[in-house]
Amino acid sequence: MLARVLPKALIYWQLDDGVTEMSTIAEFLARNVTDARANRNLSQSQLAEQSGVPRSTITHIESGQGNPSVANLARIAAALGVGLDELVSEPRHEHLLIKAADVPTVVKSAGRVSVGKLLPDQIKGLEIDRMTWAPRAAMRGTPHVQGTKEYLHCLAGIVQVQVGSHRYTLEPGDVLAFAGDQRHSYLNAGDVEATAISVVVPLPIRLAAD
Repeated sequence: MLARVLPKALIYWQLDDGVTEMSTIAEFLARNVTDARANRNLSQSQLAEQSGVPRSTITHIESGQGNPSVANLARIAAALGVGLDELVSEPRHEHLLIKAADVPTVVKSAGRVSVGKLLPDQIKGLEIDRMTWAPRAAMRGTPHVQGTKEYLHCLAGIVQVQVGSHRYTLEPGDVLAFAGDQRHSYLNAGDVEATAISVVVPLPIRLAAD
């Protein structure tokens, strides 16, 4: 597995062993540009006009043969109204069923807490996890990036959440909303297994500044 950061673009991606880096990025780029353009009902000529990038460059990109500059990628991304990272990331599946046994799961707290990663697509700032605690098990949360908010929905058991100096007790059906960039921790306060769904979302700039 390889990990790379594209200079100046702050783009992160992972590639499977045996796959050449640039060919894979070119394939992702071709699919993403073609799909985004089609979704906006733009022809290659219209995208070229709106982005200021020659049509021949766009044609090469969509054929999977292009090697555009970061500047041209930025112009195309702006014209399509998407983030630069979205153009080079692995295309999202239109339909995808993940069976329960295949949901990626991280085990923490000496095996007493499991975290199922429920979001198969890489969406900047967004996380959806299913957390399960053994009786009386605790887990320290990792503060998320600034300007995010976490929504915790208790499904079963009794979950206590410590956020800064505040402590909240959630029973089945309760929802706790709190700033995701604060220090926080979770505790199963009961004698049976507890489960909750955590959704972390980036707040709009206007709300984050309030």
